[in-house]
Amino acid sequence: MNTGNVSALVTKRPKRLYSGYVFDLDGTVYLGDVLLPNAAETIAAIRRTGSRVVYVTNKPLHTADDYAQKLTHLGVPTTRADVVTSVDALVDYLKREHSRANLLAVAEDSAIRELRRAGFTVTADPRDAQVVVVSFDRTFSYDKLNAAFQAVHYGGAAIVATNPDPYCPTPEGGIPDCAAMLAAVEACTGAQAEAIVGKPSVHMARALLGRLGVIAEDVAVVGDRLLTDITMARSLGMIGVLTLTGATHADSLCDAPVKPDYVIEDLGDLLPEGFSLNKEETE
Repeated sequence: MNTGNVSALVTKRPKRLYSGYVFDLDGTVYLGDVLLPNAAETIAAIRRTGSRVVYVTNKPLHTADDYAQKLTHLGVPTTRADVVTSVDALVDYLKREHSRANLLAVAEDSAIRELRRAGFTVTADPRDAQVVVVSFDRTFSYDKLNAAFQAVHYGGAAIVATNPDPYCPTPEGGIPDCAAMLAAVEACTGAQAEAIVGKPSVHMARALLGRLGVIAEDVAVVGDRLLTDITMARSLGMIGVLTLTGATHADSLCDAPVKPDYVIEDLGDLLPEGFSLNKEETE
């Protein structure tokens, strides 16, 4: 860690435990299919203290069940209730704002199944849609764009999107993400999305707090991106902890528009000084 650039801005590690912890996934807990250093031990130690833990991701291509199974396979026991995706935040938002709306979805099948599972009607007919849902969609096509255009431009449907990411990093390089599909829909309709519910929005923050059942001031959001993870923490007064295991490097912090409360090298530095990760020593 380049402490020369960072030490004047933040304390290296948090000085206390929090009642709730929100963990970003890729770049924070794991990288691709490999668990990052000290991740499993730190999360297990946090759980032994009685603190609540949830995991958050903007990626809407997989369900919370899928992420829970992946984490468990990697050695971090997790249930579906421990994971909040941008589709979960979408469902929460739609239940509050459009509970009886028919949806037209620019989305992949997994997201559509989650919407139906939540009780929403998903239609392919633009004339029946009150809301157009836009998500990261690798099956995006002119037919889908035209259906969204018809629903919004002629039918007056609202637009709600899952996440603001312009591209999704992959081992082979980046691929277009939700923001690209949303830009196409907004460009042809002349309308703007009324909400983008994933990180860093307050909609995602509220969904996480609702899952934790902890007040914002006693929740630490741990992630590797300033403009999503740390900005979301700021949105409702949570503590932002930046880990340098992913997208952000220490030398970029001096000029960053958003500052974390703490910076850690990896999850091994998340707990207060002197706190042991050894199970026997904490029992």
